[in-house]
Amino acid sequence: MKTLRLNNQQVGLVIKNGAYQKFVTAGWHWFWQGEKVLVFELTKPFVPPVALDILLQDAVLAEKLEVVEVQNHQIALQFESGLLKAVLSAGRYPFWKSVIKTAFVLVDNSEVEIPDSIDRTLLSKPMLGAWVRTYEVQAHEKALLFVDGVFVRQLAPGTYYWWKNSIPVLVSKADMRRQQLEINGQEMLTKDKAALRVNAWAQYRVVDLEKAMLQNKEYDKQLYVSFQLALRAYIAGYGLDEMLDKKESIGPVVLEQLRQSAMAFGIEVDQFGIRDIILPGDVKEIMNQVLIAEKKAQSNTIMRREETASTRSLLNTAKLMEDNSMLWKLKEMEYVEKIADKISHISVNGNGLLVEQLRQIFVPPS
Repeated sequence: MKTLRLNNQQVGLVIKNGAYQKFVTAGWHWFWQGEKVLVFELTKPFVPPVALDILLQDAVLAEKLEVVEVQNHQIALQFESGLLKAVLSAGRYPFWKSVIKTAFVLVDNSEVEIPDSIDRTLLSKPMLGAWVRTYEVQAHEKALLFVDGVFVRQLAPGTYYWWKNSIPVLVSKADMRRQQLEINGQEMLTKDKAALRVNAWAQYRVVDLEKAMLQNKEYDKQLYVSFQLALRAYIAGYGLDEMLDKKESIGPVVLEQLRQSAMAFGIEVDQFGIRDIILPGDVKEIMNQVLIAEKKAQSNTIMRREETASTRSLLNTAKLMEDNSMLWKLKEMEYVEKIADKISHISVNGNGLLVEQLRQIFVPPS
């Protein structure tokens, strides 16, 4: 025979030839040759050495065990002293009844929604990562929830948790901020068949998420096409010159036309404008030639106007000089001053007045 002593936190299972014999608790025990004692700590997990059903036939042993049965559609949350210890999937789990306070919460995870009774702080624990789906909707976003292909509800900004199972869950998010739409390099024809390239822009925001995402596919692309068609229709209604003159009015007109149609997409259009209109090379050259011709004509008109004014001024001066000999003398002195600026020295010989001599030199005989 052999002896074995078990302390207060130990128990033993006696096995002989692979078969369970009996259950022993704290104290001294004697065993026959061939009997094997498996010692277990009451504070540690219990892994049955033989089939659990066989062990539970021993009433004394069964009284010392708490068996947790988790169905296929369930998981069990194991708590020790109020703290989450483990997550148990489908199966049977025996636990020793000991001084450690152990509690179990059975949860049905066959559905998507997580009941409010589950503390949200537990759902972000790493050990629950294999069982929980996490989705985050940012502060500038809203989202639509689809479960098994069916629209369920709209989601406000926040963090959402659902059980991870075979049921598909889809969250479609949309940015609710004002967004910029660029409409660049659009080839268009005017009423007189002049080809243009137009660069435009628009600002919009989603105001009805369900209409935008449930009733319309790729609402932003549909909005782009609507702007493109409205712009083409406007430009096609005017000739090149008229359209260039109305460039500043294109934005407000197109914006007003599209506001109603944009609401069908669940979108509110705030602004629309033309960044620039690009003419083809040959048209641009012609426009430059026309501009040069116009400027030349304006220059010639100004020059003729100045020549006429100058001639009129000279005529008025001549009339005054004809009637006033003193004015004539002053004019002669002005000529002498101008000549003196050009000639270093002048030699005058003979009798007569100096001014008269100079006049004879510079004024041809009549």
